[in-house]
Amino acid sequence: MGVSLPAAAHIPAYWLLRGALSVPLLAGPRPSLEAARSLGRAFARMPFNRARLERAAGHLGFACPHFTSAERLEYAERSYEHLFMLGVEISFAPRLMSEDAWIRHVEFDNMATGLRTILGDRPALLITGHCGNWELLGYTMALLGFPAHAIYRPLDNKPMDDWVRQTRARRGLVLLDKFGALRQIPDLLDAGAPIAFVADQNAGDRGLFVPFFGRLASTYKSIGMAAYQHKASIVVGQARRLGWNSLQDRPVQEGFAAPCSGGGVRFRVEVEDVIHPEDWLDQPDPFFYLAARYRRGIERLVRRVPEQYLWMHRMWKSRPRHERLNRPFPDRLRGKLEALPWMTQGDVDAVIEQSECDRAYMAEHNLTRLP
Repeated sequence: MGVSLPAAAHIPAYWLLRGALSVPLLAGPRPSLEAARSLGRAFARMPFNRARLERAAGHLGFACPHFTSAERLEYAERSYEHLFMLGVEISFAPRLMSEDAWIRHVEFDNMATGLRTILGDRPALLITGHCGNWELLGYTMALLGFPAHAIYRPLDNKPMDDWVRQTRARRGLVLLDKFGALRQIPDLLDAGAPIAFVADQNAGDRGLFVPFFGRLASTYKSIGMAAYQHKASIVVGQARRLGWNSLQDRPVQEGFAAPCSGGGVRFRVEVEDVIHPEDWLDQPDPFFYLAARYRRGIERLVRRVPEQYLWMHRMWKSRPRHERLNRPFPDRLRGKLEALPWMTQGDVDAVIEQSECDRAYMAEHNLTRLP
């Protein structure tokens, strides 16, 4: 549980944090990112963080079973490096992501279909996960001329929250309070404004449970409901960091790829999937199909650069009702899985087998959630 500061401490804490954020600005992007990377790895190895690091390595072992134990630990530590580097990149974003300078820091991949969708006559929902730099993705879309609205959890510190909102608004990115967004989204979609979601959070016991790396994961219903009610298209993508900690081209022991141009801050904005209403309107369960498909898109993005995902998050914490109540896998849910066009029978059987394992584990340990 986090510690909540008294209201009288909010302003001093705000100025203290603003002062800390100014240090990277004085040092420059590349030295700051190098320092953040080192601090992230050091933090990951701290004794008080051992449980979270082991959880991240365990999640990696489940999602990427071909990894050795050494690779799982390495990717888990690099996930912390990514988190710390992301904080530095966010502090530089208002300076680097300007109308004149952003082109030096961003390149695009497979964007044509996504841009046609956003510019089309249908509303658009923009989906990403805790992969790459989701903040920079929103900045980029706003700088391209799309006044996106992003769902956002307000910070407890009111001065800091106001500052975050103001800095994002300068580039055309409007932050919507997640606790009141459902009332605003219909009017915004009707007006043609793109709505952005970071959509891989655990949605609790009442979410839709769809496959994510072969295990049922709780997923928010609100995205599918918005798409269904407004006949909106969904664009799934990410902003992937380039040149720092990609492990795709060299073994783990050989270290990082050389930093690329752009002062050390460079990303590739890539679109993984575009989902149109005609893809899901005739599905037996459109909401389940939509949630499963955009989760699949996020999964494919994560597999591309697993070191840029926050594996320490408890993305499988909440469990479906049949697991919590120690009941057999429901035939109805099996039918929904079998109706997904990309799922083979082997894929369906693997999800069911994993669900049965999770159910047995929770029953044995008297749990209603996974640790």
